Amino acid sequence: MIYLDNAATTYPKPNCVLSAMRESLWLYGANPGRAGHKMAYETAEKMFAVREAVSDLFGLHAPERVIFTKNCTEALNFVIKGLAKKGGHFICSDLEHNAVMRPLEALKLAGISEWSAAKTGATDEETVVAFEKLVRNNTTAFVCTAASNVFGKVLPVEKLAAVAHKNKIPIVVDAAQSAGVLPFDLQKSGIDFLCAPGHKGLYGPMGTGVLLCNSDLPLSTLIEGGTGNFSAQLTQPAAYPERLESGTLNVPGILGLGAGVRFIQRSGIETVYEHEKRLIQKAYLALKNMQKILLYTDFESEQERFVPLLSFNLKGVPSEETGRLLSQRGIAVRAGLHCAGAAHRTYHTLESGTVRICPSVFTKEKDVNSLLNSLIQIAKAV
Repeated sequence: MIYLDNAATTYPKPNCVLSAMRESLWLYGANPGRAGHKMAYETAEKMFAVREAVSDLFGLHAPERVIFTKNCTEALNFVIKGLAKKGGHFICSDLEHNAVMRPLEALKLAGISEWSAAKTGATDEETVVAFEKLVRNNTTAFVCTAASNVFGKVLPVEKLAAVAHKNKIPIVVDAAQSAGVLPFDLQKSGIDFLCAPGHKGLYGPMGTGVLLCNSDLPLSTLIEGGTGNFSAQLTQPAAYPERLESGTLNVPGILGLGAGVRFIQRSGIETVYEHEKRLIQKAYLALKNMQKILLYTDFESEQERFVPLLSFNLKGVPSEETGRLLSQRGIAVRAGLHCAGAAHRTYHTLESGTVRICPSVFTKEKDVNSLLNSLIQIAKAV
């Protein structure tokens, strides 16, 4: 199988990730922070080493502020609902994933807060102005994706952070399609809360994610319970990470995530990005010359930046049908709305959806060639 669905989850995983997860079940099977015996201590130390690796990768320099979650969606819910207040107002972009849109809409339907979507422009300046125009006296936070999961467009999160802070507003960034692909330095960028999945560009297993808290703003809790400390008190601890980490954590998954993060650190984010960019540009240039192909991202634009993923459609063919025909030829892609109706409304593809391709560090040029040859054959047949 030629796997080009890496924007949903990367596959395959590096061997070091598989080894770390296997090792965890043999050597680190105790519940970290829940006992005083040797294995519990060693497991806790391994878990903290992962916090350090994640903190270092994102320039946080505060391992205790790395919160382990089940996925990026859970991390976003922790922050959005943790910041929400009665009568408040959030600003997001018009390219958001449902991991942002649905929590905001849930808060609206519950009568807690409102939200507005800023229109992304062809330039960073247009996008920044659109956000700034929506600021109100009761605005609680900016919440935006670092890069669209459908069209790859990169948002100017550092410039948005500057505008947010000028108005004494925090910014929450969804790094689902950019963590491990684009560099982040939380100390320099001004991002207050960054949410990322472990299973995409960080090459960890599914069921893992992280929330990085680069702010002293208190977050209300969504889940309370055992944390291994302060057990005599009935209230949730105030300090991170325990405040947001109730119950037993996914130790095998987290140690696998740690191995994935170290794999990215060894490989170099810039190296990974350039490899994937070269492959997606090759696909773009070839698809651009196919008469029956509709493209939605202009990788030749000098005004916009993109992460290496691409959406397209075959004229007159539903995106799901194109995906099925490619699957018959042994090529895995993602078709449909990609859990991002807002982005499809913006690009006028809500009815059709799109076919999305995304390479990984393991994708070869021959894989892209196979995709292109298959599309030529499919286009002739339909």
